[in-house]
Amino acid sequence: MRTTLDTSEGTLPITFVETQEVKDGVTADIYTFNNHASRDLAIVHVTKGYKTPLQRILKGTKTIEGYMNGSGALTVTTQDGSVKTYTFAENGDNNPNTEIEVHVGELMQWSAETDLNFYEICEPPYEDGRFENLEES
Repeated sequence: MRTTLDTSEGTLPITFVETQEVKDGVTADIYTFNNHASRDLAIVHVTKGYKTPLQRILKGTKTIEGYMNGSGALTVTTQDGSVKTYTFAENGDNNPNTEIEVHVGELMQWSAETDLNFYEICEPPYEDGRFENLEES
């Protein structure tokens, strides 16, 4: 398991907690930050052809989505209904430390064209009720 994570803040030491199956084709390795009890980390693996649940952020002070590797997209819908799609490709020009902040009230969903890995940093640490899983139309 990983012992550090490279972010826009630099290399941060982390400790593995557990692996969770989010849904078919999506797993999350849960970590704590060794020097930051005010936030936690999930490194999420999305299998080729799968998507994460469509989620609305209900609470929290900061939610960061960070691309690691693979090919796919993160779609974010703001409260006013505008949609922004961030695309990532293994051999593209994207920075592996690309981070997108998603705000309370916004919708988000990752989709994988190839196996895809991203990280999610939650401040304060994740707890049930932070996200609402929505039905896709």
